[in-house]
Amino acid sequence: MSYDSVTLRRWGRAALMLGLLLGALVAFQLLFTSSAQALTVMAPGDPVQPTPPTPPTDAGTGGINLSINGLNGEPSSAIVTLIAITLLSVAPALLLMMTSFTKIFVVLAMTRNALGLPSIPPNQVLAGLALFLSLFIMSPVLMEINNTAIQPYLNGSLDVSGAFNVAGGPLRHFMLPQTREEDIALMTRSAGRENPESPDAVPMLTLIPAFMISELRSAFIIGFVIFVPFLIIDIVVASALMSMGMMMLPPVMISLPFKILLFVLVDGWGLIITALVQSYGGVT
Repeated sequence: MSYDSVTLRRWGRAALMLGLLLGALVAFQLLFTSSAQALTVMAPGDPVQPTPPTPPTDAGTGGINLSINGLNGEPSSAIVTLIAITLLSVAPALLLMMTSFTKIFVVLAMTRNALGLPSIPPNQVLAGLALFLSLFIMSPVLMEINNTAIQPYLNGSLDVSGAFNVAGGPLRHFMLPQTREEDIALMTRSAGRENPESPDAVPMLTLIPAFMISELRSAFIIGFVIFVPFLIIDIVVASALMSMGMMMLPPVMISLPFKILLFVLVDGWGLIITALVQSYGGVT
């Protein structure tokens, strides 16, 4: 190997070592500068005071303020619609409680049980018959309500509250004759009120439950009268079966045809409906 090649190789190694040393010095300088800046930034200084919370614009007692009113303080249309739908869903039941429907339906149901037919006629048939009989009995009252309350309201001569007050008059005159004084006194004492000076002074909240109690009492009396002849048939059939030693044969199976035959021969439906209509003084 020549002297020139050895010399060049040595100078190359020296240059390489010098370059590596310079690179290490530059990297160390950069690392030291970054660490110093980080220490300068992270050094603790004066504490920063927290920003106080923004006070509420409306000083109140706290909590959530929810308003259901509409524009200009008027009731919201959605709330009014919800209340109207609720009243419409409850109104039919309330009206049925102030009519003859309760008494008629109870009497028809007791007649079905007296015959020994627990599901014939079905409840839908009994409810429909009771409903139309109620419309038949209440037709004078309904016509008076239509003439004195509904038509004036539709014509604009009465507002809603006035129409309700006027419509309550015919219903009151219908319920008062059918309500016993004992039941009115019972509800008055239960409410802790003083005795009314006259029947017209009885509040509707007292008159309606008293009327329903009187209707149930009358329905049970009519049902008792209906049960008696069918009970006699059951006793006679049971005694006959016992005397013949046929104790394993159900008496209801034998007495049912005789009860249906008796009910048809005496025109039972006609007698019951006539008694129900006449109990309200007929339709005038």
